Amino acid sequence: MRKSLQVSLVAVFAALHAVLYFVSFGLWRNWGVYLEAIEGIILGPRIGFLAAFLGSSIARFIKPDPFWMFGIIAEPLSVLAAGLLARAKWKPVLALYAVMLSAYFIHPYGRALPIWTILDVLVALFLIYPTAMLSQKLFKKDAKHLSIALALISFICIATDSLVRIFLLVPAGLYSLPDFPGTYDLLQAVFVGAAATSYVEDAIAVFISLIVGVPLLTSALKLKILEEPTG
Repeated sequence: MRKSLQVSLVAVFAALHAVLYFVSFGLWRNWGVYLEAIEGIILGPRIGFLAAFLGSSIARFIKPDPFWMFGIIAEPLSVLAAGLLARAKWKPVLALYAVMLSAYFIHPYGRALPIWTILDVLVALFLIYPTAMLSQKLFKKDAKHLSIALALISFICIATDSLVRIFLLVPAGLYSLPDFPGTYDLLQAVFVGAAATSYVEDAIAVFISLIVGVPLLTSALKLKILEEPTG
């Protein structure tokens, strides 16, 4: 991808990321999460990470959020994961999951919290390798195969967003800071409530990726903005 095109795409996606943050309402995460998978697939892991980091950081600088650290860490890492999977690179994503899930279950609160609250993350863990293997279908002008690969990457991408936020909240100890639930009972109430809405967000993310992502990626392939990886 030409550098001038990379700069333009970073600017466009960073702006979109920020705009989606400003117009968000309804569920517990901002609408920028629905852009993450497409961002990672089109821009790739490194450039996508940069665009998401810039967009999420600028948005929270303009409109401060006491929970800013969740967005500017979880969103770029989720885009990174999507970009890696789209290029059949599963080992770094698996390592990310292994480290964060191990830390979660080592923590006493992680072992005490209901397992159903992270079922989507656990399912995503087992889908990492097959999704990476199927990801080459993203770069074929075949809507059916593209849709399957995109749906899987979108699901893992938003599950990664959840995992990073969980890691920051529990093993990293953010629950003990001001503006966060400081006791286990309060943490459990917040965690369970957020988990329930996260499953709705998972479905929305996959749906939006299919509705918007398939025609967008098809057009990007035709215009040679998105090229099939060579190795």
